Amino acid sequence: MTLPPGPRLPPLAQTLDWVFRPTRFMSRCQQRYGDFFTVRLLGLGASGSVPAVFICDPVAVKAIFTADPALAPAGAGREAMEPMFGARSVLLIDGPEHMRQRKLMLPPFHGERLARYAELIGEIAGQEVSRWPRRSAFRLQERMQSITLEVILRVVFGLDEGERRDLVRARIKALLEIVANPLSELFAGLPERVGPVNLRAPFLKARDAADAVLYEEISSRRVEPGLEQRDDILSLLLQARDEKGETMTDRELRDQLVTLLLAGHETTATALAWALDQLLRRPDALKRSVVEARGDEAEHPYLEAVIKETLRMRPPIPIVDRRLAASFDFDGVRLPAGTIVAPCIYLIHHHPRVYPEPHAFRPERFLDAAPDGYAWLPFGGGVRRCLGASFALLEMRRVLQTVLARVELEPARARPEAIRRRAIVLAPRRGMPVRVKAEGRRLPAPRPPATTASARA
Repeated sequence: MTLPPGPRLPPLAQTLDWVFRPTRFMSRCQQRYGDFFTVRLLGLGASGSVPAVFICDPVAVKAIFTADPALAPAGAGREAMEPMFGARSVLLIDGPEHMRQRKLMLPPFHGERLARYAELIGEIAGQEVSRWPRRSAFRLQERMQSITLEVILRVVFGLDEGERRDLVRARIKALLEIVANPLSELFAGLPERVGPVNLRAPFLKARDAADAVLYEEISSRRVEPGLEQRDDILSLLLQARDEKGETMTDRELRDQLVTLLLAGHETTATALAWALDQLLRRPDALKRSVVEARGDEAEHPYLEAVIKETLRMRPPIPIVDRRLAASFDFDGVRLPAGTIVAPCIYLIHHHPRVYPEPHAFRPERFLDAAPDGYAWLPFGGGVRRCLGASFALLEMRRVLQTVLARVELEPARARPEAIRRRAIVLAPRRGMPVRVKAEGRRLPAPRPPATTASARA
């Protein structure tokens, strides 16, 4: 079987292009080869020799996501992620064990429990905003990272003020800085040792230090009196039981906590930074968002549309990947077993056939209609859709609302932010420098924008 065409550069050259110029690399491949193209990337799959077929067609993506999960197991081919996430991470396991872990983890992220987290998230965001410098420039992405890390420490880990939380924060930040290096994906595809040199020594040291405090927290929380009265996610996971009445082991809990940390920290912080970058460069959308954020209504439809449009234009994760366990046929394209298929979130979100004027920021697209589940994929899709998606959307809305209600920001640079890699996340190249222009004040309500066919697309 012949794979779709793609660039002929060596895997290392393609990987460097993917690491340092990801959106240009993907866009040029699509322009030259169409909605199916083959690349070879180090770190994607078990070795650099495994081809990966990028798929930019929502119909084909739907066929993959709705097929029998055994056709394209997600855990297969993710061996390089195991040293970080752990062998029991919900990202790396498949089949019945994957469904068991999802069922154990899902309840804290839905219903009344989810709604109760909103107030705490708003409090965390408000405390961070109060520390921002007035009039001098600062990097907004770093401030968003401070918020999302604090949300994880307090909402997920349930840590109160004090030395313990400071220690856990320091260990986690040290690990995150190493993981966020764009070269980490390249090193993941290389051997652990080259002669006497351990290429992963700094990462392993930081991981082990973070693991030590996580295991200590799990152990002490298990025997804590009044555990059933707590509503942080760690405490709820400790109490969760499967159909046989069994709880998660310490190792399973560690792996799921690290998964929640890595999947929810950098991605949410980056999406928030991109949302404000877009709003600050479209005054009418900013004014409408500020009015809604400072209003008394419980619902915030425009802010929610801003978030969805931001996740369309700047999805933090550009692709998802699966390894085919059997051959897959779609519309004349036949892919052999063993091929890695990579539904390309970024290119689908910018496909002009799916989204007219795809590079224009138009929150109005999502005011009148819900996004198509296979053309809007910031959280993946199918049975492996991100189980924290509802939590992430709530967190983004609450943080965005708090920021817009309290301060008036302005860009510190005239030019819009370019995209760079932070590990697997597409982040603002310069961290989005901004200034607080003035203390928050109520703005006059804007006129409703005109509705166009392209805005509803």
